[in-house]
Amino acid sequence: MNDQTGYICVGCGQYHSELPMNYGSSAPDYWFSIDLEEREHRGELSADLCVIDDEYFFIRGCIEIPVNGEEEPFVWDVWVSLSETSMETTTDFWEDDRREEKVAPMFGWLSTSISCYPETLDLKTMVHTRKVGMRPFIELEPTKHPLSVEQRTGITMTRVKEIAEQLCDQREEI
Repeated sequence: MNDQTGYICVGCGQYHSELPMNYGSSAPDYWFSIDLEEREHRGELSADLCVIDDEYFFIRGCIEIPVNGEEEPFVWDVWVSLSETSMETTTDFWEDDRREEKVAPMFGWLSTSISCYPETLDLKTMVHTRKVGMRPFIELEPTKHPLSVEQRTGITMTRVKEIAEQLCDQREEI
């Protein structure tokens, strides 16, 4: 990484010596709208999959943003809704060593709101299954939405720094 690794957080006012290269959410936004007491009766949440009311299905994946001049991408760890059929396919091939070859890209709706963009909920996506142990690659529909533009064109380390300053230590809950 280049020498722009530190930043002063707008939220806490403190200097942080490293720029985070990923942020994420532990559950789809819909999960957080359910009362805490009701969650265990209405749904199941694992590190990678979520089902609510046996009707709403979600998978956790990665929106990778190329960073100009860097080898590693910036990553938004997000949740995407799937149809029941797509969720069945996902679980049928979950432990298959060649699942990335067998599961076609699946349509989904982005189900994570990312606060440093105009609303991201319900952006159209394609979920690309990767090998076992890797979260799916989430491809946004090519639109004029800033997140979609950044996925296609990349960002600078200055932009990574702006995101870090805006989100501070919210790496797990964007």
